[in-house]
Amino acid sequence: MPKHGKKYLEAAKKVDPTKFYSVDEAMKLAKETSYADFDATIEVAYNLSVDPKQADQQIRGSLVLPNGTGKTQKVIVFAEGPQAEAAKNAGADEVGSDELVEKVQNGYLDFDVVVATPMMMAKVGRLGRVLGPKGLMPNPKTGTVTMDVEKAVNDIKAGQVEYRVDKQGLIHAPIGKASFEADKLAENFNALRDVIVRARPASAKGQYIKSVAVSATFGPGIHLDPLNLD
Repeated sequence: MPKHGKKYLEAAKKVDPTKFYSVDEAMKLAKETSYADFDATIEVAYNLSVDPKQADQQIRGSLVLPNGTGKTQKVIVFAEGPQAEAAKNAGADEVGSDELVEKVQNGYLDFDVVVATPMMMAKVGRLGRVLGPKGLMPNPKTGTVTMDVEKAVNDIKAGQVEYRVDKQGLIHAPIGKASFEADKLAENFNALRDVIVRARPASAKGQYIKSVAVSATFGPGIHLDPLNLD
């Protein structure tokens, strides 16, 4: 069993592990239990009763949080012609084609999100071994394979987050920073909750959301009632 430091143990004393907190209470407590010496990320974790091995239960998507993430994302775009110009005008950090593929192949990884036009995916596919393990491959489900690269870049810069169920049926996603007001965190939490609820597969059986918790970076988990997330 891992040993926790003094700061974690002090923070954990503020959380009742036997209690379900309301959304508002959980956001306030997540801020209170943030003890990192930087502006910690507030993250939500969902445990869903889905089988990711089934194609129709592979929940994945993206949304722009109402109050952003508190982090400026670095975006690179694989595009040519008018789409390349549109990406540059939208504020993409780097735009290119073959030369950008080569740059990434040679070790360039100073970015957070990758966007590509459909025509560029044959070239971007060569980067699968580099981008895949880091979860950076563009995907139509998250809006990162698109002809409308201007909108994609604008959304990402405005605070878009991706959510994806992992092999254990878990979804982890950031909903802001500890410096956010609690009501802003709650708005972001509710926006993500709504899309996850709407994404319930028709074939999912039983209680869809088995558990949900929020926490600050390094902080203790704060549990909410999975049957009452209002």
